[in-house]
Amino acid sequence: MAAYLQELFNFGLYKRTQGRYARQVTMYALMVLVACGVWSLRGWLEGQGASAGMAIATPLAVLALGFWASFRLVHLPQFADFLISVEAEMNKVAWPSQGKLIRASVVVILVIFLLAALLFAYDLIWKSVFGALLG
Repeated sequence: MAAYLQELFNFGLYKRTQGRYARQVTMYALMVLVACGVWSLRGWLEGQGASAGMAIATPLAVLALGFWASFRLVHLPQFADFLISVEAEMNKVAWPSQGKLIRASVVVILVIFLLAALLFAYDLIWKSVFGALLG
């Protein structure tokens, strides 16, 4: 935690060209979470009867701090190295072609529907068995 707090006040970029996509996606996902929290905070402040200035200034300050914390988190050396290694591993993976992906998805969807139908049939059977036993 101390390393992160120290990193918050650092303006340098750690290994800025490595793991770029994983770091950007992570940062934007964190920013979306912060923005959702700020939106909820604003609604809560308005519901509590806060003044208009307070209901706008507080969420904006939290938004700015949250965005800055998200930006700095992806440049924290331990976390950045992890994201760099994640992107390197994703680049090594042999991703399926679109045709294979569609066929595999269709198989999974069909199996899910077949299992749902089977569970529905079992439910009907158990309902009739217990209906006959319990009257």
